[in-house]
Amino acid sequence: MAIAISGAAAAETASSADTPAAEIIVTGRAANLIGIAESSSEGTIGKVDLEDRPIQRIGELLEVIPGFIATQHSGGGKANQYFLRGFNLDHGTDFAQFSDGVPVNMRTHAHGQGFTDINFIIPEFVDAIDYAKGPYRADVGDFLTAGSAKFKTIDTAAPFVTGTGSIDGDYLRLLAGGSGKLGVGDLFIGGEFRYDNGPYDIPGNLKAFNILTKWTGPLGGGVLRASFDAYHVDFRSAEQVPERAIDSGLIGRLGYLDPYLGGKTTRIGANVNWIQDGATPITAVAYAHYYKFKLISNFTYFLDDPIHGDEFEQRDSRFVLGGKVDKRFAFDAIVPVELLVGADTRNDLIAPVGLYHTEFGQIRSTVRQDRVDEESLGAFAEATIHPLPTVRVILGLRGDGYAFQVNSSIAANSGHATAGIVSPKAAIAWTPIKQLEFYANYGEGFHSNDGRGTTITINPQDGSPAGKVDALVKARGYEAGVRARPVDGLTLTATYWSLHLNSELQYDGDQGETSPNGPSQRHGYELSAFYKPADWLTVDGQYTRSYARSTDLPPGQDHIVNALESVISAGVVGHYRKASAAIRLRHFGPYPIIEDNSVRARPLTVVNARLGYDLGRITLAADLINALDAHDYEIEYYYVSRLMGEPLAGFADRHVKPIEPRQLRLSATVRF
Repeated sequence: MAIAISGAAAAETASSADTPAAEIIVTGRAANLIGIAESSSEGTIGKVDLEDRPIQRIGELLEVIPGFIATQHSGGGKANQYFLRGFNLDHGTDFAQFSDGVPVNMRTHAHGQGFTDINFIIPEFVDAIDYAKGPYRADVGDFLTAGSAKFKTIDTAAPFVTGTGSIDGDYLRLLAGGSGKLGVGDLFIGGEFRYDNGPYDIPGNLKAFNILTKWTGPLGGGVLRASFDAYHVDFRSAEQVPERAIDSGLIGRLGYLDPYLGGKTTRIGANVNWIQDGATPITAVAYAHYYKFKLISNFTYFLDDPIHGDEFEQRDSRFVLGGKVDKRFAFDAIVPVELLVGADTRNDLIAPVGLYHTEFGQIRSTVRQDRVDEESLGAFAEATIHPLPTVRVILGLRGDGYAFQVNSSIAANSGHATAGIVSPKAAIAWTPIKQLEFYANYGEGFHSNDGRGTTITINPQDGSPAGKVDALVKARGYEAGVRARPVDGLTLTATYWSLHLNSELQYDGDQGETSPNGPSQRHGYELSAFYKPADWLTVDGQYTRSYARSTDLPPGQDHIVNALESVISAGVVGHYRKASAAIRLRHFGPYPIIEDNSVRARPLTVVNARLGYDLGRITLAADLINALDAHDYEIEYYYVSRLMGEPLAGFADRHVKPIEPRQLRLSATVRF
């Protein structure tokens, strides 16, 4: 009896043996990855895992990954804040993300290195997410330190239309999609419109448009997938505010201080993905996309400029071209060996990437404006060796080279730089019995720094000397874990991990200068359980604990700010005849927001729930977001800011972004 597994596991299983037609389909988290996975902390999320999951925002799709948290400190059209394994990933640094093989992280981005906006991904069009924590995979280069996630979109779907609205009228979403025959293949077309005014005192007025088209068909002994996507969003921001402004009554809990904050993003892309099946399968991806970004922010109000204020604008416009090819071989030497070899390349043509002083939402002066050409080329190999029937040894090696060309509005900050790095990997998996597998992993990875930081010599804010950053920063990770399937449908995993980062030097897009931080050490453990005792019931729960310290600072002054320490998530999904119900809890505990740990953010606990009923061609659903109407904060920072009329030195204070109050969303889906 064959078992089909979704995502990466399916590809590996299909390539390893000839099997009869599948009789049982096991997808996503219910799949048995013993004998397939290379670590205890990797996995596959299937479409079935997402269908009944109540989510507030698209970034929460990633919270299916144990220990992953996605929050928002700004407007809903901006990339989320991501947290994993003791990292404040900001908007994507140190966590690599891909959509249909196309890298999503933005290098040398105006707002921050690795900026990762997945708002162009439509949840209903996601077929699978393959994730792997740590720097252990050879086929991923830049930003592979905390881990990676690979989204795969659906190829086909029966035509449908979905409408969703909140009872307060502040949220509206229209979604449609479907596929039909075109030539020898299938053409899928889908899109959405989303409006979100938000609950904050400043109307969010978010308007997002999203389109995905995809043709899938046979070509040259393989399968070709050709996609085109387009996305645009325009929004206003309710950013974090100083807590003293709320406590004093200057603004309400959902209030704001600057009415001119917000932004817009446009993303238009095309990609071609070809997979040739057989004994030595080949995968090839080529992509091109255009990206444009604008964001106005104000974090310190009147601290730096008591007259005009500290409002600023960041702009980014670029074309991104790239591709990847890999090939798998299987042969018997002294022992069976499977070999993966491949190469990838990427070129970011960025013009301009800029930082500007603004007032009332209008540009007042230019801090710096640059044209950056950033190129990279990587090659990798990974061998899976079977010295014993119960043992797999995985050895990998990756090499990457980078070139940066910066032409700056400040001539002294122009220049050319190159860098290279080699990243070895190793893992062992032992399966003493078919229900149990142990893993040990070692790997080196890296993240690139902003190209502007590789040539900088002058601080654009005040003209003082500035030091260059290392272009590529190495990470070294270790991991040991176990995966168990004591009974059918139950998967238990436990992992202990450690990660050392040579330097957290980064270019600060908010200031236009480099922010020097020393080396760091993180370690922790993760416990995860997934149980599907029957077709109609799914239960899961995860607990993760992380410790993050700077290793060049004295004890007591070495906490890494905004590094989450404990995360709990749990959920239940049930189906009874035509009805369905789901409830999910997400929680993170207190965490340091200053290096000496004297000020800690408060915990957050949110419960979301969903009810659905299938009437045949029509499905009705109700999502209750923040069902218990918690009044916690999505994010807290601690820094100095100054409000109008305060002393020129300002005040050190908590800066907070409240979670959105309880909201009921009703939806109806019609299938044709």
